[in-house]
Amino acid sequence: MALADLRDCSPSSGFTAFTAAACTALLMLGAASAAHAESDANASSLKDPRIGSLIQTLGQTKTPSAASISPDGAIVAWSVRTHDGTQIHLSEVANPDPAKEKIVSTGSGATNCSSSDPKWSPDGESLAFVSDCTAKIDQPGQDQVFLWSKGSGESKQLTHLVGNIDSLAWSPDGKSIAFLFVENATRSAGALAAMKPWSGVIGEDGVEVQRIYGVDVASGLGNWISPIRQLHVYEFNWAPDSRNIAYIAADAPGENNWWVARLYTQYVGFIAACGEYENTDDKGQKTKINMCKEAGAPMGVPTAILDPTKISGPLHGLQIAVPRYSPNGKQIAFIGGIMSDQGSTGGDLYLIPSTGGEPKNITPGRAASVAYFGWAGPELIAMAEHVGGNSHLTALDLATGRDIPQASVTFPETIGAGDLVMSVSISQEHTIAIIRSSFERAPEVWAGPLHDLKQITHLNDSLKPAWGKTENIEWTNGGFKVQGWLLHPANYDPAKKYPLLVSVHGGPSSAVTPRWPGAGYGGAPFSALGYFVFMPNPRGSYGQGEKFTQANIKDFGYGDLHDILTGMDVLEKRFPIDKDREGLTGWSYGGFMTMFGVTQTTRFKAAVAGAGISDWKSYYGENSIDQWMVPFFGKTVYDDAEVYAKSSAIEYIKKVKTPTLVVVGDRDGECPAPQSFEFWHALRAEGVKTQLVIYPNEGHAFHDPAHRRDVLERALNWFETEMPAK
Repeated sequence: MALADLRDCSPSSGFTAFTAAACTALLMLGAASAAHAESDANASSLKDPRIGSLIQTLGQTKTPSAASISPDGAIVAWSVRTHDGTQIHLSEVANPDPAKEKIVSTGSGATNCSSSDPKWSPDGESLAFVSDCTAKIDQPGQDQVFLWSKGSGESKQLTHLVGNIDSLAWSPDGKSIAFLFVENATRSAGALAAMKPWSGVIGEDGVEVQRIYGVDVASGLGNWISPIRQLHVYEFNWAPDSRNIAYIAADAPGENNWWVARLYTQYVGFIAACGEYENTDDKGQKTKINMCKEAGAPMGVPTAILDPTKISGPLHGLQIAVPRYSPNGKQIAFIGGIMSDQGSTGGDLYLIPSTGGEPKNITPGRAASVAYFGWAGPELIAMAEHVGGNSHLTALDLATGRDIPQASVTFPETIGAGDLVMSVSISQEHTIAIIRSSFERAPEVWAGPLHDLKQITHLNDSLKPAWGKTENIEWTNGGFKVQGWLLHPANYDPAKKYPLLVSVHGGPSSAVTPRWPGAGYGGAPFSALGYFVFMPNPRGSYGQGEKFTQANIKDFGYGDLHDILTGMDVLEKRFPIDKDREGLTGWSYGGFMTMFGVTQTTRFKAAVAGAGISDWKSYYGENSIDQWMVPFFGKTVYDDAEVYAKSSAIEYIKKVKTPTLVVVGDRDGECPAPQSFEFWHALRAEGVKTQLVIYPNEGHAFHDPAHRRDVLERALNWFETEMPAK
């Protein structure tokens, strides 16, 4: 809910925990905080000139995205943001040379625009991409689908749509391109984006539904593929015959129902029928002409072949993602597990007949979390998975159920290709393209054979880490092996004592893997200022198998917090850490852990809670994604309020002594601003030093560069004030 547009704080608006006075205070506070956020931060950053310099350096990173390798493995495409917008570049894989890279243009002459999501055609002769670099007849800033020809080097525009376009995918026969489309969208799809102000009939008016749309490549004619208007589609995959499609979908609203999504299959009618047709002119004369007509055959009816809410067994009530048809089209593989966020995928790998049937777990007991995969042969699946805090690529032989050792590589870094977390672009020759990033190395595109990857881009060669070295930390607690990462302070001297900052990741179904930080919130900048930074992957995280990920169900803030505190004990014995200067921070679930953590121990001398949750009971009626809570809490808050209360920081607020900064976006639908207000209000009432900053027009993930910078500046200054690195 947008605080600047608060008109009603009655129970019907979702803010059941607030009185009218509290709502008014929240509105006034949000307006005041927003108005002064940037100026206050700029003034406070002068306390330590290193902060401004550090943030400026982080802002120089050029981040490539959406790496795509051609079917023959010879060319790799990617997009990268420059001073003049986002461009798509092409490079040879065998002999990469930045001076010889090609730039894919729409030919419109538009500047300060964006081209992204490059996808090669099955024959490798064309590259589809999304761009708002369009002619004047289209709305400014409106993405359209373009087709670049390798032969001519020119692009043509395929669509003239109004709405959000995402996730391009060629049909295997190369005749069609399908994508996710929200017609007349007013915001980006997904719960991370800023929510629209609440108004009208909630849950009915203004609901935006994402469906599958298809375009015939030859004619440019388009048609809806997923026919049901109120069925929100999250991801899809073409069958090998190009006549069927599988997708993950749920009833609208899509932001809320991903956690109860189903697996569908559907016949795809011809998007356009091209051929010789009889035409009658205005004089009644008949002639035959070559033309294309929309919808040459009707679309099929979606069939739900899997509904995790209605089956028994270990997959019951869990989430499903990444559907992929087998090469013969008879099976569909997918990832199933406990997942807290759409797009942050992890779990076991399952198979189900494409006609429906019993799903089979083909990776049971695996001490890893599969995040992405693709079929590499009739009995071979290439997988990307979290193993500990590392990224692991491997190939699973379905005939033996074992990994192929010569096709396995572990990366102590973050990898991906743009579509999903840890996605990989794979050619027909089994060469790959990925984007690699670590604490030591800024993101770059790499491509080639798995064991002989070449660095394709050199966008950030001049950037060197301003923070200290990274160390993998492992310990045990409660029968679990736990892992985390420790960043040493810059210019580390083992003879000196240093403060420790604990940074808890969001999710909870997620994991910290080494990555180069951007100019937003994160742990590495604190290391540059002289802090040890501990980034644990406690129970509930990916990387140790599904049992570990599910270990915090109905136990938020207890086992996972104890994992973290035990890890801190280990660090204090191994490194020169000043126990009187230990701090806690995190965003989203990490924000909850920060709020809850300071109610359970006085060990932390300062805290910064970003987009946190302070009261799970009131949160249930405030957020736009309450469906995610039942898998983790077991029941709704109306059926078991006690399990929600026991993990609510607000229940233990009188125990807090830690000075705490609280920050949040005013349109956050995942962790609404009222949760931060409740916590700040309670701390202030109890005489605990605190400050609340609400950022205007921001959702769960901040998009305004000034706001991302401001949050980091405020957090750095907060810890520098309360527990400085001497």
